[in-house]
Amino acid sequence: MAKKDYSQLAKTIIKNVGGKNNIKSLIHCISRLRFYLKDESKASDDVLKNTPGVIDVIHASGQYQVVIGTEVTHVYNAVMDILGPEFSDEDDSGTDNKKTSDEGDEQKQGNVVSRAFGNLIGFITGSMSPVIGVIAASGIIKGLLSLLTMPQLGELLKPDSAVYLTINAMADSAFYFLPVLVGFAAARKLKSDPIIAAVIGGVLAYPQIVSWGGDFKTMFSIGGFNFQFLDYTYSIFPMILAAWLAKLLGDWLNDHLPSYLQMIFTPLITIMVVATITLVVTGPIIQGLANGLADLINWLVKASGWLGGLIIGGFYQVLVIFGLHWGVVPLVAQQISGSGQSALNAIISVTMVSQGAAVLAVAIKSKKDDRKTLGIAAAISAFCGVTEPAIYGINLRFRRVFISGLIGSAVGGLITGLMHGSMFGFTGSLIGFSSFFNTKTPGDLNSFYAFLLSSLAALIVSFLVTWFWGYNDQMEMGGKVEKKERPGSAKKA
Repeated sequence: MAKKDYSQLAKTIIKNVGGKNNIKSLIHCISRLRFYLKDESKASDDVLKNTPGVIDVIHASGQYQVVIGTEVTHVYNAVMDILGPEFSDEDDSGTDNKKTSDEGDEQKQGNVVSRAFGNLIGFITGSMSPVIGVIAASGIIKGLLSLLTMPQLGELLKPDSAVYLTINAMADSAFYFLPVLVGFAAARKLKSDPIIAAVIGGVLAYPQIVSWGGDFKTMFSIGGFNFQFLDYTYSIFPMILAAWLAKLLGDWLNDHLPSYLQMIFTPLITIMVVATITLVVTGPIIQGLANGLADLINWLVKASGWLGGLIIGGFYQVLVIFGLHWGVVPLVAQQISGSGQSALNAIISVTMVSQGAAVLAVAIKSKKDDRKTLGIAAAISAFCGVTEPAIYGINLRFRRVFISGLIGSAVGGLITGLMHGSMFGFTGSLIGFSSFFNTKTPGDLNSFYAFLLSSLAALIVSFLVTWFWGYNDQMEMGGKVEKKERPGSAKKA
């Protein structure tokens, strides 16, 4: 099979976001290219929206997001091949774009909160998106291991067997060394040294530190207050902050140390200082807050039962429209890495099934080849856990189809909440079925039954509502998602 060439699409995208000189930086998530542009008014939304290979264009969180779908990694690589290795956040010295309009400056100054929020979401996205794939894969493996050790299936694998322990190492390594992976990804996002950040992450995951953390061993005491080690394996937020501190300190050292000392003393001082600060101060505080918040959300979801499931299920995919769901991703990851389960993720999973069922109804009902082809591809993507192709390709463009999906996901969320279902892995939708097997108690199938019933209900409801109310071939396909004005930005007269 011939390898697909993405170079022409990459050239078109670069040209229509205002050219290379208009680009500050670029990252990508599961389905979108996320540009930080100097001047978004120079981008050609309409051209990009009608470019084959581009599903939609979104303005959100201070980013110019080009929705690609499942081929986003290939397109990202093609774009980066054209931009070249000199591409960076600081590469804004081009004479054509060195200054922005006074109006643009006023908007930026008057929109501090919005920009700060956008930068935070962008940092979280850049730190987490490269890691999501391996976490998802590891979760699937752990779920399959639980399946193979279930007494109901004759315990095909013994938990103390060499085969089980070997496969479990494959499944657990991504979680165990999560500080290393997150640190590396966060440093790359910050344009700092990823190796230094990875080493700091390695300190947090070092076996002796982990052992002391498990026993809450005291490092030292001041005035009767004990500073204790914590177990930072499976942790996310302490390392994200550590990567940021390493960036600040590393930049300062490189500015003040002679060049012949930087190679050794910049990593030496950065690792010693940041690792110490993380272990003694920021790590315990951030980890405590993160675990507390994750446990609180889990408790609220479970305590609210069917009502919480109904509300979250009915509205979660609205966050996806604006890319704000990335703010939820670290919380889910923290829940799974901390307590081993996430009630919130179980509800999120059913929302993916619902949007997939809605677009599948369009694909089956429509007599138009283009809608049928796009609908089938988008449904498969949604059932594999990526809903953007369905949402932007068809569902939002007919509006009622998207609403039909929300109705189905509300029903599915209600059932999940009613049955107190949880997920024990990261991967959702139909492909993530193994994530609903209890990894701690393989014989407990409550969450798996909740997954089956809620997914089936969501699929049926979304499909039928779309079929009888949400779609017919006489409907005109609306334009793709309109440009959203960022809060605080002024419209031009």
